[in-house]
Amino acid sequence: MSEKEKNFIELKIDRDFGDIISLYFDFFKTNIRKFTNIFLSYNGIFLIGLLIVSYLMVSGVLALISNEQNLLDSNLAATDQKYISYFIFGGILFFLIFVTVAILNYSLSTAYMIQYEEKEGQHFEKIEVWDTVKGNLSKIIVFMLIMMLAFFGFMILAVILAFIPLVGMIAQYVIQYFFMAWVGVSFFVMLKENQRFMEALTEGWNLVYNNFWRAVGVNFILGFLIGLLFLIVLMIPGILLGIYTFHVVQNNVDLTATIVPTIVYTLGTSMLLILMVYSQCLSQFVNGILYYSLHEKTYNLHTRNKIDQIGSPDL
Repeated sequence: MSEKEKNFIELKIDRDFGDIISLYFDFFKTNIRKFTNIFLSYNGIFLIGLLIVSYLMVSGVLALISNEQNLLDSNLAATDQKYISYFIFGGILFFLIFVTVAILNYSLSTAYMIQYEEKEGQHFEKIEVWDTVKGNLSKIIVFMLIMMLAFFGFMILAVILAFIPLVGMIAQYVIQYFFMAWVGVSFFVMLKENQRFMEALTEGWNLVYNNFWRAVGVNFILGFLIGLLFLIVLMIPGILLGIYTFHVVQNNVDLTATIVPTIVYTLGTSMLLILMVYSQCLSQFVNGILYYSLHEKTYNLHTRNKIDQIGSPDL
């Protein structure tokens, strides 16, 4: 067996629930280094942007808190207005940058897995991942904008279901994870099979709906485990930030008297946002594995191709 074959994890196999979970972690361990390098390469300017908006929002919040502690200040109203402007401007910039980054990395993680499967391993350059995204950019933007509108529709449904005790909560989670699977698998269909928007959504719906509980269960379990990993990674900086906040409160520290609180909370906020974006990439890997498994179960193309190769006189 060649080195290429040993390092490649075959994705086009019909797998059951447990095998999909196991495969995800094998794929994650094998590809985390290369994908993280690609993630950092194409997110550099946006990560700086997140740092800037974090600074603006943190500065605004800390100044407002400090002003509440100095009610006798005659310039309080003018100062409040200034820092409210910081917070609002930072919030608008944050929304724009975060949406852009979310779309970019949803696309990068999808394109990465497509390249991995087509090249049968990590034998591709990061520019090839970017070329896949760039070549489908208009379709990606349309897809994401429409799905954002669909998400708001889901939120309205979720609010309605929240009023139904227990059954409503369960239904809310089932619909949520079905929606995540449908969007993720449809996105793979669009890029991998070069389908149009509506064709991709239809094919994604068929794949997920016909394997409803497998799709919902995989997204639920792996979503929970990714969230747990996310919390573990944040545990040490979170504890340090908590200790610092306790020190600030106990000693009645003036939050605007020194730049230190702003730096500490800005870095903490930035780290949280970056990890949120990265965890979204890991979530889309879930739907990539689900796509390849459900597609093979439905069409059996890879298995038939292997059988044809065995019978070929050239082998």
